[in-house]
Amino acid sequence: MIVAPRGLDLRRFLPLTLACACFAFSVSARAQQFDIAVGASTLFSTAQTTSSQAFLPPPERGGLYPSVSGQFLLTKHFGIHGEFLVRRTKALYNGFQNFRPFLYDANAVYVRRLGDDAKADFMAGVGGQTVLFYNEFSTCITATCPILANTTHFMAHAGVDVRYYFWRNVFLRPEIHYYRVINNSEFHSDNVFRAGASIGYTFGR
Repeated sequence: MIVAPRGLDLRRFLPLTLACACFAFSVSARAQQFDIAVGASTLFSTAQTTSSQAFLPPPERGGLYPSVSGQFLLTKHFGIHGEFLVRRTKALYNGFQNFRPFLYDANAVYVRRLGDDAKADFMAGVGGQTVLFYNEFSTCITATCPILANTTHFMAHAGVDVRYYFWRNVFLRPEIHYYRVINNSEFHSDNVFRAGASIGYTFGR
């Protein structure tokens, strides 16, 4: 792998963050309802069950993934949803190298009312997964070792959640998600599931 300059990992996400912010402001002006939420979840995926290969890609699972999401309801039932999450701590890849995954997606969402205090969201869309590998075993000129070149894969996403409003416009949202990460060669399976919960606030409810 090619060693990237120090701090490159943050600069990679700056254009994406600015683009998402501009898009959010432009859509929010026309939105009937806007939700923002923060949460935590974990990943689930299958592991290799045979030892016929010399190199066994590890499963992409476990760890705590903080997340931030926003949802704009443009009509009574339809809107758009976006989310970004990252593993809170570094994970150890096959016992010798630290890494950290990032996942981000944009979706069309259908909202179904379940009662006065609850709504269900059904979403599907596309996004990407970026995995940063850390070079912490080579000689470093500076105090912090540089990050190795990352890997990015396109992914499809589907998810469902239930928003329960327990106090005014504040809601608790248990949720489950499915990711199809295309050519997810760094890990055992292209199929990744995520389960967790978020807490958020609705504007314009």
